[in-house]
Amino acid sequence: MTTVRRAPSRSAISSSRGTGLRQLLGVTDGELRDTDPVPAAPAADGYDDLLSRIDSASSVGESMVKAFNDQTELLRTMDRQRGAAALVDQMTGHLSALEDALNFAVLPSARRPVALALAGASTLAAWQAIDSGAVERAWRHYELAKRAARDAEEPMYLAHAMGEQAYVLCEAGRPALAVDLVRDARRTVGPAGSARLRAWLYAAEAEMCAHAGMPDDCRRALEAAMAVIPPGPEDRDPDMLSIFLNGAHLARWQGNVLALLGEESAVTSLYGALEIMDPTFVRARAGLHSDLAQAHLTRAEYDDAGTHLRQARLLASRTGSVRQRRRVDMLSARL
Repeated sequence: MTTVRRAPSRSAISSSRGTGLRQLLGVTDGELRDTDPVPAAPAADGYDDLLSRIDSASSVGESMVKAFNDQTELLRTMDRQRGAAALVDQMTGHLSALEDALNFAVLPSARRPVALALAGASTLAAWQAIDSGAVERAWRHYELAKRAARDAEEPMYLAHAMGEQAYVLCEAGRPALAVDLVRDARRTVGPAGSARLRAWLYAAEAEMCAHAGMPDDCRRALEAAMAVIPPGPEDRDPDMLSIFLNGAHLARWQGNVLALLGEESAVTSLYGALEIMDPTFVRARAGLHSDLAQAHLTRAEYDDAGTHLRQARLLASRTGSVRQRRRVDMLSARL
């Protein structure tokens, strides 16, 4: 009986050739499929591209870092007036450029200023994500901010990122854990932090305590915040540009916290803050009207509460704030 030998199939020939090419070039199946029919050996195993990126990062000097920080400041101003929804793509590109500059910077002298710029930009991006309802993205941005702050050896920026991250925990239904995190933030910075930052951390702790049902701790934290806030109208912290806080802002914050505790005295503090509030803080103004609505609801003053809720809804819609609209809906359900 004659045995008929079959010619090898095209797939077998291709597989055999593929195996030979993989062994010859030292590449995987996926890399082989991505190459041309006659692959060329990779140039210098990618070192040329790596060195190009390192050289590019090493050229990031003071002027480039200033440009990064100026871009963050512009995005912060736009966010304050227009809201976060329209800035997602710009913020993503900004963070990507900063991360690239940091990832390929070698020496600490080159890394620290870029890391500091990234820490500030990441906390802004995280707060914008909270406002947009993207809580997981917010969490990841805060983790990035903390890593960058550690790289920059800047405990103030680390403490601020931790304090803001506590809001994610609180709004996720873990206020007690949020209290622990913001207290850890205070311990992280200690007395080395600026007075304005320490006041901010105490006020954040008070708010977390109010949500956690810890009224005594809440009042102690408020008193501590009032004791350390610098006097005068200046609200920008020169050492922490993401902090806007003065006595007037703190009075508004106190009113918000007292409203959370159900205290009728909150109304007086909140109206005082409304009279002097900077009109460019559109989203914050929406929050203040929500605070007033909550305070009036506590006093069973439903007409006044409804007036402030309508104003809060209008401002929240203008900025596209998912977080503020959610709060307005919750308060409206109590009317």
